[in-house]
Amino acid sequence: MAKTSELEALYRATTYRVFLPDTMCELRIDQPSEALRRWLEGESIESFAIVTAFNPGSQRLSATENAERQAQLECDLLEGNYEPYAAENVADGGDWPVEESCFVPELLPEDASTLGEDYGQNAVVVGGADGIPRLLWIAEHE
Repeated sequence: MAKTSELEALYRATTYRVFLPDTMCELRIDQPSEALRRWLEGESIESFAIVTAFNPGSQRLSATENAERQAQLECDLLEGNYEPYAAENVADGGDWPVEESCFVPELLPEDASTLGEDYGQNAVVVGGADGIPRLLWIAEHE
């Protein structure tokens, strides 16, 4: 699905819930998270990304298909020597199913974009040591 203002509004109307050791952060696009910033600082982490394999191109797949795709994404991350943490994308309206995702410390934006493209995503969430999540559109979908 191509980038549209409607699609961007949907991504912005989502809470990106990240489960870190001893804390859970609820992130919103372009909004600072002091809890995440402190965690990143404490771990000396300079970048992060949130990626999912669920519902490529914003087209709903079955729970089984999504689970299989997500498991493969997690394997790809582990094979790439990343340490993903559990996360989930929760749409505000409740009309879209909760999507499992991965919070990945030290995953650079360009690598997150490549993974997102590999899994058919429109966009990924990326950020730096400031703990502010930003939407990064996959070039193919801009």
